[in-house]
Amino acid sequence: MRPLHRWDLTPKEAIRLQRKLADRVILTWDGRNVSSVAGIDVSVKAGRARAAIVVLSYPDLEPIEGVTAEVDAVFPYVPGLLAFREGPVILDAWERLKTKPDLLLFDGQGIAHPRRIGLAAHMGLWLDVPSLGVAKSRLYGIHEPPGPEKGDVSTLVEAKDPGRVLGAVLRTRDGVKPVFVSPGHRIDTECAVAFVMACCTRYRLPETTRWAHRVAGSERFE
Repeated sequence: MRPLHRWDLTPKEAIRLQRKLADRVILTWDGRNVSSVAGIDVSVKAGRARAAIVVLSYPDLEPIEGVTAEVDAVFPYVPGLLAFREGPVILDAWERLKTKPDLLLFDGQGIAHPRRIGLAAHMGLWLDVPSLGVAKSRLYGIHEPPGPEKGDVSTLVEAKDPGRVLGAVLRTRDGVKPVFVSPGHRIDTECAVAFVMACCTRYRLPETTRWAHRVAGSERFE
């Protein structure tokens, strides 16, 4: 895995880098076979960042492997620059993973981001693995409310350029709050939505996210 860039940047340098990296993101799906998916979650407490990556089989969503890693969180908390705070610990966890997944689902944003490169897009580009973001709340963009039923979806677009699609607002269960799905790297919005729906069972959040939350919170992986 070749380094994409160095991590010891100031926030201003990080913003400039994001603008360059955004042009390298690929927003098409190549039809590859997907037999495993991974959920990725990061928490930061008392200056320490902890990442969890859990790999599940696809489409049956049986757990295969889970790893964690912890490092000092040296980059400050700056909205829109979370990749620089969370990226190093994700890469540390990735190196510990024996089963490399075919698709990454991040608890965060893909291109639904002011500079079109949120955590899922940034890390997907670094790892060169198809990636998408599944967020519980909107960071960027405008949308109409989706319908009330499971599978209802509305388009998330750029406010200043409504023709630019950033992702989708997806109802994963009847009558519950939607999630915000955005492509990260090597995937498009339609395929990202389809994979998220396939990874959702009885709950609002996909099983990938639920497993990663649990392992990140120190629950034993079995």
